[in-house]
Amino acid sequence: MHKNTNALVKAIRFATLAAVAAPASVMAGGFSLNEQSASQMGVANAGAAANPENATTVLFNPAGMSQLSGTNISFGAAVLDIDAEAKSSTVQSTDALGQPGAYTGNGGDIADPAVLPNFYLTHEINDSIDVGFGIHAPYGLAADYENDFAGRYLADKTELTVISFSPSIAVNNGKGLSMGVGINVMYGEGRLTKYQDLRGAVVRGSVQAAGATSLDRLPAAAQQQILAQANGLAAQYPDTYSDVEGDDIAINFRVGFLYELSEATQFGLTAQTGTEFELEGDLEISQFPGELLGIPGVTGPQTLTEKAEVPLAIPESLTVGVRHQLNPEFTLLAGATYSRWSRFEELDVYSAEGGAGQVSQVIQPAAGDPITHVTEKWNNTWQFNLGGIWQANEAWAFKAGYAFDESPVNENFVTARIPSEDRHWLTLGTQWKDAQSGWTVDAAIGTLIFADDANVDDREYSHQQPAVPSSKTNYKAEYDLSAWSAAIEFSKAF
Repeated sequence: MHKNTNALVKAIRFATLAAVAAPASVMAGGFSLNEQSASQMGVANAGAAANPENATTVLFNPAGMSQLSGTNISFGAAVLDIDAEAKSSTVQSTDALGQPGAYTGNGGDIADPAVLPNFYLTHEINDSIDVGFGIHAPYGLAADYENDFAGRYLADKTELTVISFSPSIAVNNGKGLSMGVGINVMYGEGRLTKYQDLRGAVVRGSVQAAGATSLDRLPAAAQQQILAQANGLAAQYPDTYSDVEGDDIAINFRVGFLYELSEATQFGLTAQTGTEFELEGDLEISQFPGELLGIPGVTGPQTLTEKAEVPLAIPESLTVGVRHQLNPEFTLLAGATYSRWSRFEELDVYSAEGGAGQVSQVIQPAAGDPITHVTEKWNNTWQFNLGGIWQANEAWAFKAGYAFDESPVNENFVTARIPSEDRHWLTLGTQWKDAQSGWTVDAAIGTLIFADDANVDDREYSHQQPAVPSSKTNYKAEYDLSAWSAAIEFSKAF
């Protein structure tokens, strides 16, 4: 027993440390991640709500713990590698004045490989009650463009890492019906960066100083002088840079039901509540020209800082699943998930200093408005899953799965931060059980086939409704998207 305890502690330590350190991945069903378990990934998560193979049921349906005996652990990791790169021939950009962009790079491959670890534990209290615990990374995002990226004034780095600690409990009536409840205590940290185009600020300030309402209200000579000043200052300070990062803890809940219709067929249902992170941290604008501060004697590059917060909505979801065992060798699985991504309407940075910070004093947003605003207006989505398991013999099983995953990104507001499209997910998996030791090893591989190229048309929009462009800054491109994933998982019942 002492050896088993040590293994359990090491597994928890591995999952916790690795999840905090690992980068998350971009374009995974919005910013949710599917790669939570090799055993379920082998069937593309088909019927996961109705197929409690091991302790990973803590995540997929806590009610499934009622079908596990004794103490169970499952731990492992997945690797997800997405290639996302703008086609150079399609890249177009304009600056804040509507001039052709000075930077023309496609940004390179914006997504690095991500490692997504997990750990799950269940324990049978008695014939009616089971408890469990999970550590996993339910949401994540990572994109990083090269410095000469044509859309650098709209996006540079985008990072989100979320790790969830998920205690749960299940009860059953002894007649085939089980219910489970879980709490997800999620720690999230995020970062948003981009380069700042000074041209618009120079023009606005000069127009206001001249007592006009717009640039075209001024004489032609004055217009030319102001434009020359704007372009000159932008050339002098090409690397003015905005960097905001913060973290927060958010909580949501999961409720699950599992019903055994017969020895061969069972149904599962899980529902998860929505929540919202308030990522609190610091906003910093570096290499900002002191000449624009209007402070006597202050010139040259300055650094402006302010406490800031970024609200981030997490959607509700509903998952249904069915498992049907045709015979001792073949099992069919199916499922569907509905996610309310329409909660994610905007990606905004607000002052946490009541608009009294250094950045707010320069930008001067209207009362109640954010310092910066990105219109999202995402759509609600469906994911549909089909899978099968062939139990070749007592030790070996082979799996296959398919899923269709709708992208939540609004086609009218596809940003450079999240160039996304609908996708098809094809997976293969295998499972090996060692009857003598009780260990089970699952391995799975998958490929993501995107339904089309992602067409990005990124602009700066007003915070007020309806959303209209607030500047002439624009970036357009078509993105090639492809991806593969692999996972391994170790499970044991004690």
